[in-house]
Amino acid sequence: MWKLIASTALVALLTGCASVTVATYEDADLVFDPIEYFNGPLVAEGVVRGRNGEVSRYFNATIDARWDENGGVLDEVFIWSDGERQTRVWNFERVGEQHYRGTAGDVVKPAEMRFAGNAVNMKYVLAVPMANGNTINVTMDDWLYQVNDKTLINVTQMSKFGIRVGEVVLTMRKL
Repeated sequence: MWKLIASTALVALLTGCASVTVATYEDADLVFDPIEYFNGPLVAEGVVRGRNGEVSRYFNATIDARWDENGGVLDEVFIWSDGERQTRVWNFERVGEQHYRGTAGDVVKPAEMRFAGNAVNMKYVLAVPMANGNTINVTMDDWLYQVNDKTLINVTQMSKFGIRVGEVVLTMRKL
């Protein structure tokens, strides 16, 4: 009896871990094009939520975006609710069809960006500064959904050792 319960629980756990891929969105009416979207000034507004769903910080950001067929640069400046100013400069290079690899100063493991239809997914490891001056490495599973020609909605799941520790939710708009 216990073997049956354990087997059922394992199947349920593994099924729950199945992940969506960008290919799920390849038939969307709207098609994301990084060369079109990531050229020119962008703004973003968002929140960081802890594991319990409580908002811990919010931010406004400006992004200078430049992109061509080989890759691009996203030069981001964040102004946090506590007054902290943070910059991140992403450099992306094309490594395949609808596939780019991105690096930035606080990105420990390069981002793998893939897109199809109106969806973009980036997975990477980010060094997150802590209040005590230390940093922790957090795995970021970043999903962006283009909802019109000017707006992306972004939801990022943050995890450590495979355990969800929070999320970032933001909107990004072309100016």
